[in-house]
Amino acid sequence: MAATIKDIKDLTGLSLATISKYLNGGNLLPENKEKIEQAIAELHYEVNEMARGLVTSKSKVIGVVVFDIANVFTCTLLKYLGERFREAGYAAMICDSQNDAQLEAENVRFLVSKKVDGMIIIPVEQTAGFLEPALRADIPIVLMDRSLEGSGIPCVKVNNRMASYQAMEMLYNYGHRRIAVIGSDRELTGRERLNGCLQLLKDKKTDIPASYLKIGRHSIEHGYNSMQELLELKELPTAVFLGNFEIILGAVMALNESPLQCPSDISLIGFDDLIISNLSNPRLTLVVQPLRDLADNAAGLLLERLQNNKNTSVEIDPDNQKQGDLILPALIVEGSSIARRV
Repeated sequence: MAATIKDIKDLTGLSLATISKYLNGGNLLPENKEKIEQAIAELHYEVNEMARGLVTSKSKVIGVVVFDIANVFTCTLLKYLGERFREAGYAAMICDSQNDAQLEAENVRFLVSKKVDGMIIIPVEQTAGFLEPALRADIPIVLMDRSLEGSGIPCVKVNNRMASYQAMEMLYNYGHRRIAVIGSDRELTGRERLNGCLQLLKDKKTDIPASYLKIGRHSIEHGYNSMQELLELKELPTAVFLGNFEIILGAVMALNESPLQCPSDISLIGFDDLIISNLSNPRLTLVVQPLRDLADNAAGLLLERLQNNKNTSVEIDPDNQKQGDLILPALIVEGSSIARRV
């Protein structure tokens, strides 16, 4: 038979009120805390979280809704989020939206019905309407990677536009003028990266032919097909910016199937270092997102709001004050995939 709180009372000689206070996170005298912890270990007592939730109105569960759980970027963030939540005594309930806005809305309603304490969302949608059930239930929400414009919900992300601008600037400084871009305008991150690329070309008064601009979805297929099309052009680009991890994989596969070589024939720079830098030859030059910092900041912000039981202030980027996003810098880690052009 499972041990009960009464068994702890009998073993420690402490009152039920004192033991209950400990189990619900209250402060106790050190000697009483030690007695209870020793009794829990000896009795193999397990807290009934459902019953405790009915008393405290806290489930100790955080809902995490992601746009695609099969994505390597997502899996890495989930690992780091899970570590932070476990350290804080919370479990994560993960829902996969499969890049489907309707499923995403269903996931949010499901988590509300499970009375999660808070939510981390990496959204598919671009507006916040699907979050209304959670907002009505006064559930704290923090966004990751993709903000929802005008929502006022804090988002932790990297400066995609600036990082892409700097990556294109590196290609330009190496002497490249015929620069192609394989990217996306379907996701907010993709549009921000695309805008950064185009802004650099505009600032340098460098035109980009329509045949050099390959815009689709962040996917292996898009990267593969787009690189194949670029390699068939009469005038090849000397360098290509690759918009995310999946695009990098597809593009490198296409290049490997051709007789052309990187970087002697075509230079590459990509966005996201998720294993690929250690597998490619030559080693790719990549924009690296601080994934652990992203997860730590998002989890920390949500846990702070849960602890204080109210909305708390966040660091506001001066270029995005109305949104209130926390924007982290990305780094460019140089490999040997960019040749210098005279």
